[in-house]
Amino acid sequence: MLTKLRIKNFKAWKDTGDIRLAPLTVFFGTNSAGKTSIPQLLLLLKQTAESSDRQRPLHLGDSRSLLDLGTFDDVVHGHDLSRELAFTLGWQTKDGLDVNDPLQGKRYRGDRFEFSATLAADDKHQPRTKSFRYELKNDVGTVVDIGITEKLNSTRKAPEFELSSNQYPLVRQTGRAWGLPEPVRFYGFPEEVAAYYQNAAFSSDFVLELERVLKNVFYVGPLREYPKRLYLWSGEVPDHVGAKGERAVEAILAAGSRHYNWKAKQKTKTLPVVVAERLKQMGLIDSFAVKALGPHRKEYEVLVRTNAAMPEVKLTDVGFGVSQILPVIVECLYVPPYSTVIFEQPEIHLHPRVQADLADLFVDAIRAREDSSPRNCQFIIESHSEHFLRRLQRRIAEEELSKEDAALYFVSTTGDEAHIEELDVDLFGYIKNWPRDFFGDEMADLVARTEAQAKRMRAGKVR
Repeated sequence: MLTKLRIKNFKAWKDTGDIRLAPLTVFFGTNSAGKTSIPQLLLLLKQTAESSDRQRPLHLGDSRSLLDLGTFDDVVHGHDLSRELAFTLGWQTKDGLDVNDPLQGKRYRGDRFEFSATLAADDKHQPRTKSFRYELKNDVGTVVDIGITEKLNSTRKAPEFELSSNQYPLVRQTGRAWGLPEPVRFYGFPEEVAAYYQNAAFSSDFVLELERVLKNVFYVGPLREYPKRLYLWSGEVPDHVGAKGERAVEAILAAGSRHYNWKAKQKTKTLPVVVAERLKQMGLIDSFAVKALGPHRKEYEVLVRTNAAMPEVKLTDVGFGVSQILPVIVECLYVPPYSTVIFEQPEIHLHPRVQADLADLFVDAIRAREDSSPRNCQFIIESHSEHFLRRLQRRIAEEELSKEDAALYFVSTTGDEAHIEELDVDLFGYIKNWPRDFFGDEMADLVARTEAQAKRMRAGKVR
């Protein structure tokens, strides 16, 4: 689970400062304030790690990628290529990690990581990695760190790098004094590290740990796919519902015999049953089913009943909101345990009451269980919904959601810089630092309406 993020010189952000990432993290703010750029950085790192080009420090995107952020000029704050793009990412490991020093016979153990990197523009305006560092930590502090930094006074034409550690005694092989070549992407040690150093083989474990974390970052966007009259499924197992929710029905079918519940000691049920119950609980439908058109067919239809007295109809023949919330519910339970899911405006096309119920979905999702084991998934959400926030405040007051499990932020801009402030929610759900005009000026609207009414009455226009 991600626990910390800091971004410098990325798009609207000169410096976010340390952002605490909780199991449920929500960003509110005005349009174009910069809140979307925060999860975009995570998605940029993910698509870079999954790119087949190992030499490209950042895969900024193209027509085939999830993100297309343009050029390095486009993403550097102020389009100023003299600035360095930097970020720090912290996370809790799944099982902890051991580092064994074969020379000293010592073992170091930690259960959390922090990774930081700095990138700059080369003479062709392409990003290049200047440095990065991993830190393995435990309750005491950093137990092992290792990083790579570009040599400033190298005499060679190609950039040279050097390996270093503040906590771990690295030992070089005899007679291998030359520098290291460029890193792999923004985070990978070159193969020469294992050849040049006697006790640095653990560096590859650190790289694999970061890749594991980024692999389990998923994204569902605000513009979800229209429902279909027929869905095709031949047995494929998607990794998630897709950026547009286009694979939600496939995910329901692929979940097979996996069983879920929202809380410990609740009865476990299959994914189609859990999804149907949630939709009914939200008041959207009375029943939900995914059915094959016939035995051994790969065509499926989604049938719903809006109330008990109505006949079953296809998903395409009911309100648009059902098809828009369906991928959100499925994603919360279908992605692998220990995943981080980014939702952008999940409340779109939902009426106010269901927007509030959506907050309850995420409160339940951070505690959800699969086959009797906690899923430990994390949700990072960008929202514009006041109803969503009000329900979270209520659940904090009711002790259904702890302050530690929720991190709520407001993003705004001043000039060309974005600013972020964590909302200070007390134990009773009150926000102590409520931003000015957060959801508009409700009191000003009420006063203006009252004055307009009085003016019309004085003019005799109201009888």
